[in-house]
Amino acid sequence: MPHTIAPTQPCAMTPDNTRRRRLGLGTLALSAALLLGCATPIPSDYAAEKPTLQLRNYFNGPMLAHGMFTDRSGRVVKRFTVELVGRWQGANGVLEEDFKYSDGTTQRRVWRLQELGGGRYTGEADDVVGVAQGQAAGNALNWRYTMRLPVDGRDIEVQFDDWMYLVDERVMINKAVMSKFGVTLGEVTLSFTKP
Repeated sequence: MPHTIAPTQPCAMTPDNTRRRRLGLGTLALSAALLLGCATPIPSDYAAEKPTLQLRNYFNGPMLAHGMFTDRSGRVVKRFTVELVGRWQGANGVLEEDFKYSDGTTQRRVWRLQELGGGRYTGEADDVVGVAQGQAAGNALNWRYTMRLPVDGRDIEVQFDDWMYLVDERVMINKAVMSKFGVTLGEVTLSFTKP
């Protein structure tokens, strides 16, 4: 026996259908806004911001930084100060960092920096795995690198998504997110001040 399909009638827009449709459109708009709000920033987002950050100018001579490390719950685990001295010869720079932590320990790191042009930088240090890659635009610089950190008597490799924001010619704010296998371990926040 042949099977026939009855023509469908257009759906009447009852008050319930109208509410469902509005709710569905509202949910879609909210989802899109949340996705856009969660987009990762990129250096060019700050291209119009002033003053312009140039590492050769800012990390030149002595400066002082104050910072803290917070775990992923937001609890402050360590506080520290850093005495820094930067020197440049052309496109090559050296940045010496001497850390004093709240638990009495100290640490020294020496960065070897290179300006590549177009706002691009590279950086190397003894506890950095490979080469740090930096991109600057406007008042901001984003560094991405892997660092070996001592944890419970052994070294682990941790990825850093490190952002620096120049506030004025003397002050810069630095915020770095540390992660391992894509899981956030904590954040480092620093405030640099030039004399």
